[in-house]
Order: sequence, then C-alpha cells, then structure tokens
Amino acid sequence: MVIRKSPYPYWFILPAAVIFTVLFLAPTIASFWFSLTRWDLFTTVFIGLENYKQFFREPFLIQGLTNTVIYAVATSAAKTVLGLLLAVLLTSGLWAQGLLRTVIFFPVLVSTIGVGITFSVLMHPTRGIINVALAAIGIHGPGWLTDPALALYSIVLVDLWKGIGLATVIYIAGLASISADYYEAARIDGATRTQMLFRVTIPLVKPATITVITLSLIGGLRSFDLIWAMTKGGPGFSSDVLASVIYKQYQAGFYGLSTAGNVILFVLIAVIVLPLTFWLNRREVDV
Repeated sequence: MVIRKSPYPYWFILPAAVIFTVLFLAPTIASFWFSLTRWDLFTTVFIGLENYKQFFREPFLIQGLTNTVIYAVATSAAKTVLGLLLAVLLTSGLWAQGLLRTVIFFPVLVSTIGVGITFSVLMHPTRGIINVALAAIGIHGPGWLTDPALALYSIVLVDLWKGIGLATVIYIAGLASISADYYEAARIDGATRTQMLFRVTIPLVKPATITVITLSLIGGLRSFDLIWAMTKGGPGFSSDVLASVIYKQYQAGFYGLSTAGNVILFVLIAVIVLPLTFWLNRREVDV
C-alpha cells in the first residue's frame, strides 16, 4: 500500500514563502539587474559592469568601503568585550544592579537620529558641553566631528554608548543559563575569579557571544542613520560609509551606481558575516 504525502503542511509555509519572495527575493534580483544598467524613472540602458568599474575607480567610494569595515569591526569588538564585562558586573550581586541594568539598556530605546543630533551638539568643537567641561580643567578638547582623523571614531563611541545595552542584555541572558555547579566546582579546585571568567564563563557563554558579534557586525556594516545625523559623512569623506555613499549617489541622480553600491554592500555583508557565523558555530560544537 502506497501512502501519499499530504500537501497540507506545505500550506503553512506558503504565506512566509510569498512574503519572502515579494519583500526580499524579488527586490534582490531586481537590484542585481538594475546595477548593470544606467537607469532613471523612465529609461533603462544596459551597460554591463560599468557601474562596478566606476565604483572601484572612485577614491571616495573606496574610502567609504574601507570606513564601513573599520566601523563595523570596531563597534562589534567593543560591544562584545564591554557587553560581557558589564553583564558579569551586573550579575555579581552589585547594589542596585536592577536600576543599573535599566540605565544601561535605556539608550537602546532612544531614536538613533535623536542620539545623533544630541551628540553632534555635545561634541561641538567650541560650544559643546564636552569640550567646555574639558576646558574647565585645562584640557583643550579636540574637534570630535570636525577633525578628519577623529570623526569616524567619535561616531563609533556614540554607537557604542547607544548599543552596548543590547549586548549586555544578551550576555546577561547567557550568564543566567550557566549552572552554578560549574562555578562551585571551580571554587573547590581553587580557581580565582579571573580564572573562572576565562575558563568557565567565556566558554559557556559562547552562544551569546556569537549572537552579539553577528548582530553588531551586521548593524555596523549597514550603519547609516547615526553617521548621517552626526556628520553626513564629513568632514570631506572622512566618515563616509558605504550606506551614506549610496545615499549621496542616489541624491545626485546616479541611480545605477547607487544600486551597484547596494549590491556591493549586500555581498560584503554576506562575505563577512556568513563564513564568520559558520566558523563560530562550528567551534561552538567542537568545544
């Protein structure tokens, strides 16, 4: 007797498949096509790989690509390290740790544009409260957002202030899942707090680490709103990232070039994040 499989379960997949196709797959395929053309709202001319060639010939576009990688790596690394340290501190029985958790997480809830505008005022080279406070103790404050050498890293600090709360909460959840028996066994063996951190906490919290690295890396590679609100990619092109470069090209009417930039950004995220996530998950299984 042959038992026929019912198509009934597949109907549950259909709504998600339709949404995925309409909102992701179809626009992605269309983007690849339009990146090979010179187009506007009314005409489309196929030009092959000329948009990509032009992209990699322009020095400011290459700088935007480089800044994107620097920004993503810097924010991801800082959130991973500081998020773990804050989570350990906030699960150690510290006084008022519930209030401190709320304070640290609160910036995550604030509008990114609002944060960018606020810090652009605070970091004003002459009238900003940060440099005014430094001047009060005899320190000449730098041009946080006007110095080409500092602008990108100043935004990294603001991004860290805003996003560290999410990384901390993820780590707190990871720490809560670790059985106290591991720490008790380590104490019996005479392990110090530092040894328990490196030999017990960090290995067992690895799933949370993978989540933090992946989310912060993708967020850093896609970052646009905070940078645009604070510097608009300036001074010059010193804090331009790929997303802001794409936006500027679109504003200037170079639609094909901006679409090629979107494709490059998509490929960049896939090339960096997918192998890294695969490697981290494989190491987690090996451990």
